[in-house]
Amino acid sequence: MVTTGGECLGGLGPFEADSPWWADVGPVVRRLGRELGVRVTVLRLIDVENGEGARDGHVTYHVEASRRPPDGRLTVVPIDHDSLVAPAAGRATWATREGLQDALSWADAALRAEGRPPVGAAEQVRTWNLSGLFRIPTAAGLVWLKTTPPFAAREPDVIAAFARIDPSLVPAVVAADVPAGRILLEHVPGRDCWNPSRTDIETTIRRLVRAQAALAEQPELMPADLPDRTPHALIGQFDRLLDGAAGAELTATELAAARDLATRLPDLVTELAACGLPLTLVHGDFHPGNWRSDNQNAGAATGTGSSAGVAVDFADSHRGHPVLDGLRPREFLPDDLWEHVADVWATAWSQCRPGCDPHRALTLAAPLGNVSYAVRYQEFLDNIEASEHRYHLGDPAHMIRAALTAAR
Repeated sequence: MVTTGGECLGGLGPFEADSPWWADVGPVVRRLGRELGVRVTVLRLIDVENGEGARDGHVTYHVEASRRPPDGRLTVVPIDHDSLVAPAAGRATWATREGLQDALSWADAALRAEGRPPVGAAEQVRTWNLSGLFRIPTAAGLVWLKTTPPFAAREPDVIAAFARIDPSLVPAVVAADVPAGRILLEHVPGRDCWNPSRTDIETTIRRLVRAQAALAEQPELMPADLPDRTPHALIGQFDRLLDGAAGAELTATELAAARDLATRLPDLVTELAACGLPLTLVHGDFHPGNWRSDNQNAGAATGTGSSAGVAVDFADSHRGHPVLDGLRPREFLPDDLWEHVADVWATAWSQCRPGCDPHRALTLAAPLGNVSYAVRYQEFLDNIEASEHRYHLGDPAHMIRAALTAAR
């Protein structure tokens, strides 16, 4: 559904997108640009038929065109214009024409203030309820504009904390507007590690563990307003979760088992504390897709510009137990690589904290890790607009069931 300046112009499609992921709008933008002959941006997802898991199906987007396309490019579609452009509770600022223009204008001004004005148009890569992502070319290299909602961690502050310990563990910040939830980041060369090598695993995990251990010893370096997802805090958060919408999605048997698990969490937390690992700054979504590597592993430690073992996307960061980062790669990797992750993570913590028992922590904390993500997914649902709920529907209940399985 295409608008310009608030005016509904019509529709285009359907056509097959080059990516199955709803939030991966780069291919959609490029296709529409060719079809319409004007620059466009995807503001938000309106509807999905048949897809699930944030992919596939028939997706309808609200798209804003930079100007009116030539006649005949669009078809008349039966849509209520007022409902299309009307404000909605929980809508992301970058999912509106005005909010997106404001973010792009800020990025342009910030880059110029840094002496590296854009040398081309900003290219939209991704948009959904948790972030918007644009790639901006400058004479000094690519820069990424990222926008995040108010319930996300303050990424510039988190990146700064990790950078005080290991500057090359994180992307370099070019500029940030913390209150508005937007940041400009230097491009990190290499690839996302969805299929990590053993070297990728070793480099990234060891670097994160060393940084987290150092921050635990210097808590004054951590942001003061981090969300509290420490094990003790999760006990109360889980109780509230079971009393709400997520609990209502469970069967009576599941809910009874979940409440039983809730009564056992205090003992589990006590046992976890006895493992000797410190509370620290937790990445919060430390799966391999949030690692970057160019495989020049030797350079990472010597400051030669390598991107080996760089962590990205700190929107879920919080103060908590580092075992949650240790556990996160598990569901993204085959068993042999997960076992390697566990050994590397445990060895790294044993070196940083002699006498601790990280292997036991990984075993004990599995239910707590699932509880943590159940709580976080419910936060998403509580704070985003209704049409985007489909990205996360059922996720809290799914993670509660996973916690029950892990507890058994």
